[in-house]
Amino acid sequence: MTLRIRWLGRVRYQDALALQRALFRGGPDADDWLLLLEHDHVYTMGVRARAEHVLVDPASVGAELVKADRGGDVTYHGPGQLTGYPIRSVPLGPQATPDYVHGLEQLIIDVLSDLGLPGAGRLPDAPGVWVGDRKICAIGVRLSRGRSMHGFALNVDPDLGFFGHIVPCGIADKAVTSLAAEGIDVSMRQVVDAVARRAGQQWGGKASPGAALVERQDVAWRVRPEDLSAFTRGTGTPVRMLGRLTDAGVDPLNAHALGERKPVWLRAKAEMGPEYRDLKHTMRSLDLVTVCEEAGCPNIYQCWAEGTATFMINGDRCTRACGFCLVDTRKPEPVDEGEAARVAEAVAQLGLAHAVVTAVARDDLPDGGAAGFAATIDAIHRRCPATAVEVLIPDCRGEPPALKVVFDARPEVLNHNIETVARLQRAVRPSASYARSLSVLARAKAAGLTTKSGLILGMGETEPEVVGALADLHGVGCDIVTIGQYLRPSARHLPVVRWWTPEEFDRLKAIGEAIGIPHVEASPLTRSSYHARQAAEAVAVGSFP
Repeated sequence: MTLRIRWLGRVRYQDALALQRALFRGGPDADDWLLLLEHDHVYTMGVRARAEHVLVDPASVGAELVKADRGGDVTYHGPGQLTGYPIRSVPLGPQATPDYVHGLEQLIIDVLSDLGLPGAGRLPDAPGVWVGDRKICAIGVRLSRGRSMHGFALNVDPDLGFFGHIVPCGIADKAVTSLAAEGIDVSMRQVVDAVARRAGQQWGGKASPGAALVERQDVAWRVRPEDLSAFTRGTGTPVRMLGRLTDAGVDPLNAHALGERKPVWLRAKAEMGPEYRDLKHTMRSLDLVTVCEEAGCPNIYQCWAEGTATFMINGDRCTRACGFCLVDTRKPEPVDEGEAARVAEAVAQLGLAHAVVTAVARDDLPDGGAAGFAATIDAIHRRCPATAVEVLIPDCRGEPPALKVVFDARPEVLNHNIETVARLQRAVRPSASYARSLSVLARAKAAGLTTKSGLILGMGETEPEVVGALADLHGVGCDIVTIGQYLRPSARHLPVVRWWTPEEFDRLKAIGEAIGIPHVEASPLTRSSYHARQAAEAVAVGSFP
């Protein structure tokens, strides 16, 4: 059993909760996780919380208010506070909860000592870690069926004024403090490193006698507002993109040149036979867009010759500018209300048994484009009831109501790609979030859908990082994973750092399925919708056509 430690950066509480719940559902035989992160301003109320302990309207101070299924009263999470969620298998017994809480407190006490604050300890009948009579770390956990979730909130250097808007943990006569308030000048990264080190010693699984099995991955540590700006789609390689890549530990100068001849296994043969021409005519006659063309997919000739294509809805202009993607990023045009019906007509004309629908990201729309997916799924199901529908969706900014619109339309497969490993997320897709993407998949699985995700390799990741990402996908219940080689579309996009060989893709497929993912499609030319029907049938939940 492995302890998988993840530094996830700034994560909205609802995304972290969805991720926790998915990992918690893995049961006592699953791997253990320790999620380390910061939240946006949020007050959380445990199962015994009293409403009068929230002294102001949270919205008036820029915070959310969320009910949580943990013990304890009301507490605060926000920037400058390290929140840790251990999702672990815990021995059962009458003392399981107090023993677990005691161990968690001891871990934090040891961490504080490592950081130069040796006087921290406990108070009788008051869970948490204290410096004298000042609370520096809140503890709130849930244990069920031998599995833990929720955890601790360690104040590094938060705005302590936010605690003045509540009765922290229901204790009115004691103050709250932080490492900074106690004169300890440490960065969040130093605190995370200290917690990860102690957690590995205390909780790491045993790979062999005396050896702890711990695996850690971090998202970007430096996040700037300009990261969220679109790439400059001019000539040459955008400077911000290269900066993010360098921050992630990848040397853009040590990459393959754009005009360099590709390995033989990446040379797709162009066969524009009658089937290809007929499908292209159908798309043009119905004024439809395919991601096959927009993203320059290398499999377009093979797939179109077989009569399969991936429809792209909600227009052909994306509000994000991921470093690997060829799709246009200009200001989107208004949504086409007749598009769903035309997609369904194309599915009927082509006689598709399995239709794949994707979309550009539409952050300009209140629902992120969710209504377009729901309308298209419904139109295909009505027009072609024997056709299975697979959707490849953006994250809809993680908004539960928007995602529910898509889930309630009941696509046979719900795909959302994480695209790359945790370390490279900010470099590769700066407007997205590793934790949010995992939470989208977690929510889809909780809604009873068959879930799917994908990785593209060659942008600077290592094999252990890819294996860790596969473990994360398995942890949230992902049924299908695709893994393929990244091909650089232009000088304005991320460079190719490495060509992965067919043998390496075969090994990753075997590793992913050994981890527990029901189906892994892995080869140099694999893309999200490659062999989509075959993969869906291999893991069918219920009945596919």
